[in-house]
Amino acid sequence: MTWVGRAIRRLEDPALVTGRGRFTGDLPAAHWVRFARSPVASGRIMSIDAPPGALVVRAEDLVGVRPLRPMLRKFNYLPIEQPLLAKDVVRFVGEPIVAAVARSAAEAEDLADRIAVEIADAPVVVDAQHALRLDAPLVHGECASNVIVEAKIETPDFAAARARAHRTVAVALRSHRQNATPLEPRAAHAAYDPASGRVTLTCTTQMPHLHRTAIADLLGFAESDLRVVAPDVGGGFGQKMSLPPEYVVVVWLARRLRSTVAWCEDRRENLIAGFHSRDQHVSLDGAFDADGRLLALSTDIVANIGAYSCFPTTCGVEPLMAAAEMPGPYDVRAYACTARGVATHTCPMAPYRGVARPVITLAIERLMDKAAAAFGLSPVEIRQRNLIARFPYTSATGLTFDEGSYRETLEKAAAGIDLSAFRERQKEARRRGAYLGIGFAAFSERTGYGSPAFAARGMEITPGWESVELVMDPSGGVGARIGASPHGQGLRTTLAQIIADQVGVAPSDVRVLHGDTDRTPYGWGTFASRSLVIAGGACLLASRKIREKLLRIASEALEASPDDIVLEAGAAKVSGTDRAVPIATLARAAYHQSFRFKDSDPGLRATADYDPEGTFSNACHVAVVAVDVETGRVALQQYVVVEDAGRIINPMIADGQVHGGVAQGIGNALLEEIVYDRDGNIQTATLADYTPPTAREIPQLELFHIETPTNASITGAKGLGEGGTIGAPAAVLNAVNDALSVFGVAIDEVPATPQRIRAALRAAQGSVISDR
Repeated sequence: MTWVGRAIRRLEDPALVTGRGRFTGDLPAAHWVRFARSPVASGRIMSIDAPPGALVVRAEDLVGVRPLRPMLRKFNYLPIEQPLLAKDVVRFVGEPIVAAVARSAAEAEDLADRIAVEIADAPVVVDAQHALRLDAPLVHGECASNVIVEAKIETPDFAAARARAHRTVAVALRSHRQNATPLEPRAAHAAYDPASGRVTLTCTTQMPHLHRTAIADLLGFAESDLRVVAPDVGGGFGQKMSLPPEYVVVVWLARRLRSTVAWCEDRRENLIAGFHSRDQHVSLDGAFDADGRLLALSTDIVANIGAYSCFPTTCGVEPLMAAAEMPGPYDVRAYACTARGVATHTCPMAPYRGVARPVITLAIERLMDKAAAAFGLSPVEIRQRNLIARFPYTSATGLTFDEGSYRETLEKAAAGIDLSAFRERQKEARRRGAYLGIGFAAFSERTGYGSPAFAARGMEITPGWESVELVMDPSGGVGARIGASPHGQGLRTTLAQIIADQVGVAPSDVRVLHGDTDRTPYGWGTFASRSLVIAGGACLLASRKIREKLLRIASEALEASPDDIVLEAGAAKVSGTDRAVPIATLARAAYHQSFRFKDSDPGLRATADYDPEGTFSNACHVAVVAVDVETGRVALQQYVVVEDAGRIINPMIADGQVHGGVAQGIGNALLEEIVYDRDGNIQTATLADYTPPTAREIPQLELFHIETPTNASITGAKGLGEGGTIGAPAAVLNAVNDALSVFGVAIDEVPATPQRIRAALRAAQGSVISDR
């Protein structure tokens, strides 16, 4: 029996559920920091007044410290600098201006409140469409416009293909701004060691190695003088991938004070200044033939990137992903796209689970539903006619799709929901004044892509590969040191299952060490549904090397051919016999009797790197909703997911990833929105105003797996960490529109809040619904 494919309990959980987890905020410190932040979106700093004798740090105190300046080499990218503390001007509400330092967190907060910053107001632009106007105020005066990055794509046959269209269908979509709202906000603790002069930064990060490199570069000291530790991290979702300027300031303070310095963000700070996401306008135009097949697709994408460009991915992460992946799972050969990242006086954007894919999936799935209505087809039929069916498939933008099950997942989801039976229930409900709707969303999820994909974006810092250092000790225990840095995904368990199958031990005998730059190989961290594919691939390659050596040692001990020996259940066994030797005995021999094995190095150690091109997961989501047309409230009645992530290493963990993603996607569809007024003041600074979903809003999920073999991943596994978030907004919004179709209402905006639904119903001509 193999461990891969079994739903074993997560090895990480006992410590977490019994209160023995280790979090950054638990660490004591001699000094605590609170940041005085800008109360206005745009202006010139005239003066800063602090109480006499207070320990405060201003921008001018950071002599010799470099600003953040992430860089792309393509797509007309304009590099813009972000000072660690605002200097001369402020560019968004919440931008840090002064670091206030005291002996406790409460005293630091009091001190920050007593700092008076005089700011002369300047013109403000909040909406990206407004920022494109010729007369819009410039967020960065050194730039000729607010367009910081721009990509243009047009296939040679686009115009001709569009000219052959029988019908065109258009979508104008608005995705409002979100915040990842991790359970644990951002935190940093820097401890100076007077004996060595080194600093240990413990922080909530998804990329400890790159944070170390960047902070050392910005502060101008050797990287070996900084250790970065990511302990247990209470959710990241991409927000903790980007480097916050506050972390750099905390390290600077620890070196200056030669002491321990800590900063723990509160929820208000996180909502105001903790990186936002997915503030986009998308216009989509589909050209179809007479049978409803998509001939050509064109799109214009305007992504609000906020005031600065996030490090290391840059502000191009959303618009460039949208441009490259907009056709999604559909077979369309003619494509044209303009995608722009536009600066505004708002909090900077950063990747959030799914990045641009929830928006582009929402756009193209709305297009498919509108096309189905135009052609008199069912939502299933329009998709069946257009989904990719042959593999490998090269998209219009040059992406290679490996083996998938796009039509199969759609067909299984449709069968599970019984569309014809639902239509009968829908008719009966309408006769009773109740409005039910069904929504489909088919999508692809590009996962596990290595450095070639990031190099195509022209990134100065090109992530991708992962490394592992694998050791079996003389007692037969296995230690895997990885560069990836999980934050709740169960990676320690799934990697242990992969390794255990190769070297013949139980997963509980495998310890996976991560999140410590002193103790792990350089790696890129955890993001983009990559860790199981890439770190898992590296673990498989390294464990195969250990396996081969164990088999050679066992061959001598058992006097049998290595081909006749199996490693399982903690022993090396000769197949078909009762002859066996414990793995621990072989491990001890590898160290203590190494002279016996002339062709091998002493011990049991192996390293491996893995840098794949990437692999595509796919799925189909179906949502059934009931819309109360008098209040605008949406209730989810049924939710079906059929997903294909290749080989499932641990079904329980895979299900958990999908469940969590769907919950966040439902929040995207119906609830969550960061709101600014026209002057750049944020209106959603507490969880009373910014409303993530609760258990009440999440239905019981019906989840089914299809496992399509792929050669694009050495383990056969594909990533699925973002899929739930990608499909849910489109499925839910399509369902809402289906429910309201009888009123001639179209809602192409998320979140579809009760207020927006009521406004659309009031505006619909011929509506018989009273305004209450």
